[in-house]
Amino acid sequence: MPNNNASASNNMNESTRASIPSLQTTRKSATNSTQTIVRADNVNVFYGNTQALHDVSIDIQEQQITALIGPSGCGKSTFLRCINRMNDVIDECKITGQITLNKEDIYAPSIDVVSLRRKVGMVFQKPNPFPKSIFDNIAYGPRIHGIAEDKDDLEEIVVNSLNKAGLFSEVKDRLHNSALGLSGGQQQRLCIARAIAINPEVLLMDEPCSALDPIATNHVEDLMWELKENYTIIIVTHSMQQAARVSQRTGFFHMGSLVEVGQTEQIFQNPVDKRTHDYITGRFG
Repeated sequence: MPNNNASASNNMNESTRASIPSLQTTRKSATNSTQTIVRADNVNVFYGNTQALHDVSIDIQEQQITALIGPSGCGKSTFLRCINRMNDVIDECKITGQITLNKEDIYAPSIDVVSLRRKVGMVFQKPNPFPKSIFDNIAYGPRIHGIAEDKDDLEEIVVNSLNKAGLFSEVKDRLHNSALGLSGGQQQRLCIARAIAINPEVLLMDEPCSALDPIATNHVEDLMWELKENYTIIIVTHSMQQAARVSQRTGFFHMGSLVEVGQTEQIFQNPVDKRTHDYITGRFG
């Protein structure tokens, strides 16, 4: 469980408060749900003899954006990859503890990993469109999962996914052109459209804006805010400003442990653990 040390911020002076990412631009909204969709209980990850995660426990609420922050190498992305079992492909990786999706143990022997990854989509740090047309990038998932009943159904899925990703109006006249001809920001939104084309329940985003310029980043952040109405989003980010802008809940990782998790405003303005306070005020990281 998160390790909460002595209160860290009751006596913050003005100069310290000034160094905390501003929450003035955080988008305020009523909480969509308090229903837990993903739950991790005492999750440990080992790469051979090296332990990367230590007893991580967290509840992820549906139809919310949960941000995972912390310095490089602290376990954020490792934990994210546990949720759709991407660590399965890494030799000598061992995972203990339990992760459930809708109360079902995703590491149970009966779980079909392909079906799991349909429910838990992922967007990576760098845009990775397939060397195919824009249309075929989006159609790929529905085709292999047998989601589309016919050609018309497939076209509807492609158009709807591009619309949800805020990209259709920009590419509608070149759907059969190579996706590699899109800009970096457009490619990332294409990858988001590709991920949601199979209608996942959870969308994992591993530093999705780190390779983008500020304008493209703003587009993706706006998109995340819209998508949370239908999807649960978990984002790993090195940008505390981004976490403050887009998320409702934030978890802070340090040296493989989940130090603290709570409402985003509380984490940034009144952290419980001194390590959280030191990180968000720039004392390390």
